[in-house]
Amino acid sequence: MFRRLAILSLLSLALPLAANAQQPAVPGPDPQALIEQIAQQMLDALDADRDAYKKDPQKVNALVDRVVLQHFDSSRAAQLVLGKHWRTATEEQKRRFIDAFYHSLLNKYGTALASFTSSNLTMLPFRGDLSTGSATVRTEVTTSDGTRVPVNYSMRATPEGWKAWDVTIEGISYIKNFRTDFGAEIDQKGLAAVIERLESEAGAGHAAG
Repeated sequence: MFRRLAILSLLSLALPLAANAQQPAVPGPDPQALIEQIAQQMLDALDADRDAYKKDPQKVNALVDRVVLQHFDSSRAAQLVLGKHWRTATEEQKRRFIDAFYHSLLNKYGTALASFTSSNLTMLPFRGDLSTGSATVRTEVTTSDGTRVPVNYSMRATPEGWKAWDVTIEGISYIKNFRTDFGAEIDQKGLAAVIERLESEAGAGHAAG
């Protein structure tokens, strides 16, 4: 269940200074409106040619890049996923990991997004204080069997507007989940090997498309 839903984290892109009440207003829509806007843009594009998106995963990836990526703090997400290993990584390794991690997620979960419809997503009332510079946008995703799954997006204020950096599905943070998985693999094989694996997966997915 987690693997199938993890792509929805990209909708918040639909991910380090936080805004506060004394800082200038954050440009763009508030977090709740931003998630709604991104979801609607994705749905409009998918509905216009859903069969083509289902047949071509790379077409979905391009759509996510165009609509979602600008609203996703991929650098912050990658830093949190790497945890202690971020501090010892070279600048080149950081850059390569950020790119490879993002594209590996697209290749793994992009096909599930092609089946996403407006009936799958329910926005819940917003609770929080935006002046803190952080917010959680709460939603429910309805699966094919009718199960309602809570999917919450962690957002932060940036000079470019609100951005998402984590998604929590049924109480499971994808940042914490990947940090555990990658941490064990890095400890065993090293960061360079993990980056090469992710880049290979991303390249294989691109070639297949």
